[in-house]
Amino acid sequence: MIPHGVEVFVSVEPVDMRLGFDRLAGLAQERMHRSARSGALFLFFGKRKTALKLLFFDGSGLCIFHKRLDSRCFRIPEAVDDGGVLVLQERELDDLLEGIDLERARTRPPRRSRPRTH
Repeated sequence: MIPHGVEVFVSVEPVDMRLGFDRLAGLAQERMHRSARSGALFLFFGKRKTALKLLFFDGSGLCIFHKRLDSRCFRIPEAVDDGGVLVLQERELDDLLEGIDLERARTRPPRRSRPRTH
């Protein structure tokens, strides 16, 4: 459902996890200066960083993916720009959704591809 090569923007400032489509789309415009229907993915975290919401447009409408970790919190690096927005690569998004600490992941050597066995 989520295409490869898509831009991923993370709002480092926490949001109320009760927010829905319209409010999150407004925050994407306000904080990240992008339309929610631009094709990019927008990540928002709750105050305790145990939950996140991912907002994206799939071509026919807005979608929200909501994930809450059971026993730990999401670890994200500090924002790179002054606006409190972080841009992630696809691999970093995968790591983040798995609950992997992105600061540590950024300092370790890249993963090696393993040959596929059928």
